[in-house]
Amino acid sequence: MTISTKWRTWLVYAGVAAVVAYCLAPFYWMVVSSLRSTSDIFDTSLIPSSVSLENYRAVFDPSQGFGRALLNSLIVAGITTVLALLLATFTAYAMARLEFRFKRLVLTLIISISMFPVVSIVVPLLKLFTDIGWINTYQAMIVPSMSFALPLAVWNLTTFFRQMPDELEQAAMIDGCTRGQAFRKVIIPLAAPGIFTTAIITFIAAWNEFLIALSMTNKPNMQTAPVAISKFSGATQFETPFGSQMAAGVLVTIPLVVMVLLFQRRIVAGLTAGAAK
Repeated sequence: MTISTKWRTWLVYAGVAAVVAYCLAPFYWMVVSSLRSTSDIFDTSLIPSSVSLENYRAVFDPSQGFGRALLNSLIVAGITTVLALLLATFTAYAMARLEFRFKRLVLTLIISISMFPVVSIVVPLLKLFTDIGWINTYQAMIVPSMSFALPLAVWNLTTFFRQMPDELEQAAMIDGCTRGQAFRKVIIPLAAPGIFTTAIITFIAAWNEFLIALSMTNKPNMQTAPVAISKFSGATQFETPFGSQMAAGVLVTIPLVVMVLLFQRRIVAGLTAGAAK
């Protein structure tokens, strides 16, 4: 290996390390701040002088209702992900395999819907849900979240299904399968990496959703975790509980990190599918 090649290799490693450090720095600072005591919360040292769990104890104080908020987030994000995947899988398969007029226009409209600003639909939905009695219910958060999660899932899965050759279904049908059986027994197992990737993206989007959950709930026992964090109160009304908010942020992030670590192979396989034949 020549000197110039070694330098290029080291520059690549240095660039990757810089990007990783830049991405992880906020999370690291959140973890460090959550482990500081209240009196040391504004300390700027990279390592806390003393580790304290008082912020985590404050998060799970019954008055905060954070445990219930985590459960609400799990219910809303989980149901949104399952429904979006169920509908998007059939829709994306039809968009990838069927030929009809204006198909490209339909796909463009689908992805355009997910780009609408959330604030543009909150007010009319709030009026509608108030009239039908949906305020402070799970469906009031799930249905609006579907309007953004479903188009994203359809677009991702359509691209993935297009990369799968038509001969797979044809071979299965020659062996005696119906179109539905070929889809269920052949296509779905092969599409697992793409479905897992889409599930992770959809779940993260639904888990982090804030504005819809804030607008559609006014009871503490129906708030999701992001909303509960924004409403944390300190010892007095003039105090901002930065430490508790940092600890809650860590707890909200952990499920996403665990999920990505557990399914990282399938995620990478789904993201790189079709990159090489």
